[in-house]
Amino acid sequence: MRVVVMTDSTAYIPADVRNKLNIEMLPLNVLIDQASYQEEIDLTADDFYPLVRKAKELPKTSQPSIGYIKDKLENLANDYDAVISIHLSSGISGTYQALITASNMVKGITVYPFDSEISCMAQGFYVLEAAEMVKTGAAPETIMTRLNQMQKAMRGYFVVDDLTHLHRGGRLNGAQAIVGSMLQVKPVLHFVDKKIVPFEKIRTQKKALKRIVSLFDEDAKTGKSIRAAVIHANRPQEAESLKEELAEKYNNVEITTSYFGAVIGTHLGEGALGLVWYIK
Repeated sequence: MRVVVMTDSTAYIPADVRNKLNIEMLPLNVLIDQASYQEEIDLTADDFYPLVRKAKELPKTSQPSIGYIKDKLENLANDYDAVISIHLSSGISGTYQALITASNMVKGITVYPFDSEISCMAQGFYVLEAAEMVKTGAAPETIMTRLNQMQKAMRGYFVVDDLTHLHRGGRLNGAQAIVGSMLQVKPVLHFVDKKIVPFEKIRTQKKALKRIVSLFDEDAKTGKSIRAAVIHANRPQEAESLKEELAEKYNNVEITTSYFGAVIGTHLGEGALGLVWYIK
């Protein structure tokens, strides 16, 4: 069976890695001052943050249209029998549901949809695992079983510099955002039931990040093999520093840095930092 892996742009897997592992991508859209961009195609994270600083209003984001996804699947059907399609949490975007709707309109290819229930490089880890399994000849059902196993071990926490973006974008409960702003806290956030919610309310970003690292330490000190990523919204030096710190501390951890691109960056704002990992 000819199998291909597809994801959306919010996995933030670099183009060279996607090309190497034959990963297909559906771009989400970003609207900045009436100009529309396809994320990761004509708007990179490096371009996005300077652009937003000059924007007159908060950018808007949207999922790929059902028609766009349908066309993509029909093109894939010319070369593949099945596609494993891995997407950002259905609790913060309609992309996953749009994929399911489009898949019911296409013949000649079997679609295996997977709701990552998270986003960014945590989502990317599922994509990379699936793509690596495809290269070994694993069946789609075997890959889906593995993704479900990974989901039980996936962890992700992040802290934002300003709750305003999450509040305005409707990705965080309004009362929580107001309380956070009043107290000037930097809550540690995570995904629960596919949505972004506070994990703990902490006074400073430095302390919030330290708390995230302590949560990571609980898993890392077991000695089990872990795959991790430090994710940043235009804070590459801080992300690299944390990555090196954790890599030196643990020889059982395979760790990289990644980024919050335009779509997720719209909702988190510049300055956000996160840490995602799973026990292999």
